[in-house]
Amino acid sequence: MVHYTCDMCGRPLLADEDIRYVVKIEVYTACDAMDDDDDDDDDDIDEEIWEMEEDEGRDGLSNHGDSLGNGEYKAFRFDLCVKCHKKYLQDPLFLKSWNRTRFSEN
Repeated sequence: MVHYTCDMCGRPLLADEDIRYVVKIEVYTACDAMDDDDDDDDDDIDEEIWEMEEDEGRDGLSNHGDSLGNGEYKAFRFDLCVKCHKKYLQDPLFLKSWNRTRFSEN
């Protein structure tokens, strides 16, 4: 039996009973200067990304952290419960919570 846990609150999720949401985040270097003539290269990169997603580990982190060299690509995968899913959609970059933790300058 597969066991899932919410990666935000740590609540165990039952595979057959609980609704579970998956959040996938990809971080990679923006290549705005690339020409449109390089479409063949883009297809190769898309295929590599697809293969990496299939091989992803259950710990929420991709097994291929620096697969495209020099840390240009990193993939994350998180399981969320219903409550944490709602929180995540309201503030996906946690900008509101960062604003609350500002300290006064002394």
